[in-house]
Amino acid sequence: MLEVQVLHPDDWQLWRRLRLEALAEAPATFGATLADWSGAGDTEPRWRARLTSVPFNAIVHWNGTPAGMVGAFLPDDERAELVSLWVAPSARGQGVGDAAVGAVLHWAHARDVGLSVKADNQAAIRLYRRHGFQDCAAPDETGEHRMLRPKS
Repeated sequence: MLEVQVLHPDDWQLWRRLRLEALAEAPATFGATLADWSGAGDTEPRWRARLTSVPFNAIVHWNGTPAGMVGAFLPDDERAELVSLWVAPSARGQGVGDAAVGAVLHWAHARDVGLSVKADNQAAIRLYRRHGFQDCAAPDETGEHRMLRPKS
């Protein structure tokens, strides 16, 4: 069973737990590193600020266990940006990624939704294409690939 939980700043410990797990398990997937969010960077005010500065943050629970995460923000009035999507290895192939993308699309409702994904992350690219995302730019010098889902 899948359940999407929209987070608030008071949920910072849950977000922290999954984010640190994601950064450790898939370091090449994110722009941030585990070192960025560990040590002196691992503070309650910083985690709360992350959940405040990014207006949409959600955890996907699979069979009662937090198994995925996603965030989104509005860079302008016309578009939303999907960020920080990750699914725990034990939950991959169970619909967690689909639920996370669906939650962002629902939140963004009448907007285009853009994202950046590592060009070699074919599983993520397939996930995004299933949800109507299209290629909109070739990978840049950092290996980031841009995709866009036009508003529906």
